[in-house]
Amino acid sequence: MTHYVRKVMAAAVIGAALAGCSGGAGTSQGGGQARLGNPAGSASPASPSAQASPQPGAPGKAPTMAPGPNGLTPVFERARKQTDKTVALTFDADMTADQGPRAASGERFDNPELISTLRRLQVPSTVFMTGRWAEEYPDQAQAIGTDPNFEVANHSYSHHAFKSPCYGLPTLDAEAARADVDRAFAAFRKAGAVNTVPYFRFPGGCYDDQALRAIATAKVTAVQWDVVSGDAFAKDPDAVAQQVLAGVKPGSVVVMHCTRSAAPVTEEAVRKIVPELRKRGYRFVKVSDLIGK
Repeated sequence: MTHYVRKVMAAAVIGAALAGCSGGAGTSQGGGQARLGNPAGSASPASPSAQASPQPGAPGKAPTMAPGPNGLTPVFERARKQTDKTVALTFDADMTADQGPRAASGERFDNPELISTLRRLQVPSTVFMTGRWAEEYPDQAQAIGTDPNFEVANHSYSHHAFKSPCYGLPTLDAEAARADVDRAFAAFRKAGAVNTVPYFRFPGGCYDDQALRAIATAKVTAVQWDVVSGDAFAKDPDAVAQQVLAGVKPGSVVVMHCTRSAAPVTEEAVRKIVPELRKRGYRFVKVSDLIGK
């Protein structure tokens, strides 16, 4: 099996998991190919806006990558030059713009038990939060965004697609896409989250050059992953843990979820993953630590 075929198959598995978590019913693949700016080992210094004193909800001091070809938003998926055993666990706090009625009826899109476990186990983590999630759970958004154990990154406001097709998600045009990124940061600011970083994760992992161009003026680094946990709608925490443990390499970025209704066994899986990776000599870091290497 060629490297290209393995990569396409892996993208299909990742996309299927993310589609389920987003609520989309589409079946076509939407993940873009990673287009790196500077390699992770030579990431550029943070942009001027990122170097300013952090304000609540505004991107704080964190390294960013240089723009890609023709000024496209750079994409980071793994610190490939990393040789020491570090790994970043990332958690998508998903909520679409139209899921308010479901939350009002009692569906839980948060997972405070997971956050408590990460604190108890002292696992630095990056939470990719949608603005709608921050609006629904402002106290939790503030608590996460003021805890030095965490950094809050942008997962859009609406969790609508930035590229079509993307697993049935509604698609934003270029102008709306750029505004959606700003609206998410505004929601973090309103909630009082301070530890925000200039990183963005595309809903569903779907992007192309047009999407990268649309958000280029936001001066963010798009963050993908190289290890999919398979926790979306999973019922077996052991299977999730085994999938993560089998995929992690030095410098890996693992994608997981912080939504009880869509990923009910994540917290239990984390309790299995963390001690085993530590036994193997791994150290947990935030995405900013990987990009900054």
